[in-house]
Parts: sequence; structure tokens; C-alpha cells
Amino acid sequence: MDFFIADTHFDHADLLGNNDFAPRPFESVTAMNSAMLTAWADRVDDNDVVYHLGDIAMNPEHVPTNARVLALLQDLPGRIVFIKGNHDYQALFKYLAAHDPGWHNQAKFSFHAVGTIIKDDHTQFILTHYPLMLGIAKQTLNLHGHIHHSMVPVATNLNVGVDAPERALLETPLPWGSPLAAAEIHALAAAKKIWLDKRN
Repeated sequence: MDFFIADTHFDHADLLGNNDFAPRPFESVTAMNSAMLTAWADRVDDNDVVYHLGDIAMNPEHVPTNARVLALLQDLPGRIVFIKGNHDYQALFKYLAAHDPGWHNQAKFSFHAVGTIIKDDHTQFILTHYPLMLGIAKQTLNLHGHIHHSMVPVATNLNVGVDAPERALLETPLPWGSPLAAAEIHALAAAKKIWLDKRN
């Protein structure tokens, strides 16, 4: 099964508490990290693939150590495909690749500098960190992150970040920090279209 997430911002202390950008109601980065790690482990099986669409981690100095990021990620279930975010960097990707813990006799981590495309249920998922303006595109969705506090007012743009406002459109709320399953992406696309049509 495929899952999607973005903007975990592990160790990012500036996001804690009430703020206008990405309010995270935790008293410490340890509690915030734990909530995301638990939400991931509760949903993802070790045979699954998780597409992480950027902005993995930041510490208070905004420069996470490579070893620290590896320690957070290496025991998470599933294979992880990373799309580079604006707070990620090639040196981190190289470190993760060099210290890959392995996954079913292959690499656990793979990396894309800009984005990638997969298909699910006759729909093309264009996976990027930044939202794309696709224009008229049939059976195509842009899954992205980057925007924490507002949503792109286009039904085919779906923010999969942990803080994404689109998550409130899901019929069944998920625990905070949960990766989204592909079936939930399709449901979210339909719900966002209805929500936008009602507003217009």
C-alpha cells in the first residue's frame, strides 16, 4: 500500500504551541516527534511505501544533524521515497543513502530532487514539495506539501502535510501526523471539490 506525508519538521521547536504558521500543540519536540512516529507506525506496514514530500526535520538551529535524522527514520516501518523540500539538502540525502538500513534486501530510502509521478486507480499522482498549477488535467492530482496554514483553492492540488487544512475535509479524522493512504487521497480530492464548489 502507498502512503503520503510531508512537512514532518521533526525537531522544529519554533512550531510548538500556538502560532499563525503551523500551530502544533505540544510542549516539546520530543512529544511532537513521538506523536508523528506513533501515527506512522500505527498505520504503515513494513511492506508499504511512504512518499515523504519534503521538509523532513529541523532543529532549533535549523540545521539538523544527519545522524539525528537517520535515527528518527531508520526504524519506521515501510520503504520511504523522499521528495526534496526547501528545508532538505543533498548532503542529508547522501548521508541517508550511505547509511541505509535496508528493506527486504533492497534500499529503504530513495530520493528525488524535484518530484516523481506514480499511478493509482487510473489516476496520475504528481508528487512534489511545492504545489503545481496544472491547468486542465484529467485524472491527475498534484500531491504536495510546503503550505502549512492554508490550502491552494484548486481541487486537483492536495496538501498531504501533517498541518494541511485539507485533512479537516476527511470524513473520518486521523490522528495528527498520520500518513495518508492512497484511498484517502481519492476521498480527499472528492471532498475538496465539493467544498470548493460550495464556496463558489
